Amino acid sequence: MSSSSPAALFHLRRSTERDRTTPVSLVTETAPQEDLLVEESPVATEAIPQTVPRRGFVGRRTLLGGVGLLALLAAVTAGGLYLDYSNRFATTDDAFIAARQFAVAPKVSGYLTAVPVTDNQHVGTGDVIARIDRRDYEVALAQASAAVAAARAGIANIDAQLEVQKAQIAASETQVKLSEARLVYAQQQAERYGTLTKEGWSSRQTGELALSELYQQQAALSNAKANVTVARRQLESLGAQRSAAVASLQQAEAKRDQAQLDLSYTTVAAAQPGRIVQLGAAVGQLAQAGTALSIFVPDEIWVTANFKETQLDAMRPGQPVTFRIDAYPDREIRGHVASVQPGSGTAFSLLPAENATGNYVKIVQRVPVKVVIDHALGDVALGPGMSVVPTVRTDPTLSLYERLRSWL
Repeated sequence: MSSSSPAALFHLRRSTERDRTTPVSLVTETAPQEDLLVEESPVATEAIPQTVPRRGFVGRRTLLGGVGLLALLAAVTAGGLYLDYSNRFATTDDAFIAARQFAVAPKVSGYLTAVPVTDNQHVGTGDVIARIDRRDYEVALAQASAAVAAARAGIANIDAQLEVQKAQIAASETQVKLSEARLVYAQQQAERYGTLTKEGWSSRQTGELALSELYQQQAALSNAKANVTVARRQLESLGAQRSAAVASLQQAEAKRDQAQLDLSYTTVAAAQPGRIVQLGAAVGQLAQAGTALSIFVPDEIWVTANFKETQLDAMRPGQPVTFRIDAYPDREIRGHVASVQPGSGTAFSLLPAENATGNYVKIVQRVPVKVVIDHALGDVALGPGMSVVPTVRTDPTLSLYERLRSWL
């Protein structure tokens, strides 16, 4: 076949046009056998495209593989650092702020004359929350004070009687001594006149008179002694009366003190710093004793964190805690573990679980842990029931990540 055949040249042109849009393999399969033998033709050499090796794709695959390997190493390293760091902490989202809130109620009844506080107001120790009408209690205090004064006057009167009675006893004792002296003289006279009468030196009548005087002095001495005994018994009676008067005075003073307390109870004041919540008192309202006027939330609050029992192995009182409050996610508060409850939460519930009956399925229990706040935030309102996420550092040693960060 001639290389300059017009038919061959025409066929080569058409093959070249097909090569621009068709893969080489397809051209090779569809081209006639005789057309492939025109390798020496200049036109054919220019028309057939040359195959170039795809070395750029292989290079990209190598580069991507290296990048992937580096990323895998970085991920494994980061995961190891994270595990080493996280194993030193215990956290839970089952935690809430707690406080010993209580109802503020008056101890006495009466109409409210002033309520100088409002809802959610912060009060200090001794700040007035409400005032009750004082007039009835002032009258009761005046009556009790008058009873105390009367009891004291009664005691003073008895004391005066005691002094008089002591003087009476002294006079009676003096009379006894006088009677004793007279009795001695009468005895002497009776003996003297008795002897004179027997010897005839005195009349019988004179001896009888001396003997009668002796009997009179004996009776007078007995009467004087009896008067002393009566005076002493009267002194004892006055002493008993004074004891009763003292008891009456103490009773009157107790009533007066109670009246003073009742009067002081007309002012309902805060016993500690805190906030007034759910205020229900109003001026003119008849407040009954024991009826709540508001709820009081003390400033002393803490966090009750219900950790799983499997997290308590390394948890001890005094360990540092950092936690975030859901209401203020950008704030980080610090505290420490105060105590761990000796038992799960269900054990102290109203209806504790009874695992001794029925089928048993083991469930990881929650144990309340008390976390005390070291420095509370003064510009935010923290109260019972607010959700907290505490993180307890159970291992004080530095992790590898913390060491690297300190070095860098």
